[in-house]
Amino acid sequence: MKVALYARVSKLHTHQDPEVQLRDLRAWCPGQKHIIVAEYVDRGVSGAKEKRPKLDEMMRHAEQGRFEAVVVWKLDRFARSVRHLHNAVHELQGWDVALISFKDNFDLSTPMGKAMFTVIAMVAELERDIIAERIKAGLRHARAKGHIPGRKIDPKKGPSRTTLWRRRSKST
Repeated sequence: MKVALYARVSKLHTHQDPEVQLRDLRAWCPGQKHIIVAEYVDRGVSGAKEKRPKLDEMMRHAEQGRFEAVVVWKLDRFARSVRHLHNAVHELQGWDVALISFKDNFDLSTPMGKAMFTVIAMVAELERDIIAERIKAGLRHARAKGHIPGRKIDPKKGPSRTTLWRRRSKST
């Protein structure tokens, strides 16, 4: 089966490296008789965003029939909301392209895989919502202590426009 690999990391210049995902996928595919015909990697892009440069390119190529399946390291690397995942899977199925999740160990071309995908998608969205809730609580706590979250002020350049705007809007 001809497959495309898709990997995503949320942050640039951190410990996150898409090679962690790709290395596992490249090693796994030959044992499954999958031939890798393309790799698509989004770097520094949140999974909450439905529009991502490499994901969009991959979806166009899927529609053109360049491969028979998309292999992802884990489902949350592909999508973080049930709605986005559902819509993307529906599009892929319309083009006869399967979605295979390596770590979650299922293939959405099977009935069991379709059922599992719904459950795992809900868990991924819940995880994202919990992280967002914790961040908001932390920001509220920092503000209550008088700290203004944001970028540090460069002593040579002074505060950024954003920092100045935050200070003005906070005082009004």
